[in-house]
Amino acid sequence: MAAHHFSFVRAVAAASGVYDAAVGITLLLAADQLASWFGVPPAHPRIFSDLNAIFLLAVAAGYCWPWLDPRGARWYLWVMGPGLKGAGAIAFVVDYYVRHSPPSFLLFAASDGTLAVLTLVALVASRDTPGSRLR
Repeated sequence: MAAHHFSFVRAVAAASGVYDAAVGITLLLAADQLASWFGVPPAHPRIFSDLNAIFLLAVAAGYCWPWLDPRGARWYLWVMGPGLKGAGAIAFVVDYYVRHSPPSFLLFAASDGTLAVLTLVALVASRDTPGSRLR
């Protein structure tokens, strides 16, 4: 059973890493196009979108560790899943209601929120229990 839970942890880590890498690469290479898809002006100065892209690529690279070692890198999944992605989802929803950002931003809330919940489920399902010998 433990192997099944850790394969789910690895799958969530891979999905999260691919997601962050895809958004980061798109933001780095096509920031103006991405902004137009979401109905907002491009970042000015451009360094703001470049830095966000670099941040996303670094987060994506970090997901390699829990993919390779789902037990040893649980801390990364807690920080980046329920922590960062959960907070990001909440921030997008709050921004939509408080600052009236475009409804398209709720797509990020949905995707980040989904990954946060999936990560939480994977972490809880794979936790060590007394007497377990997870590898």
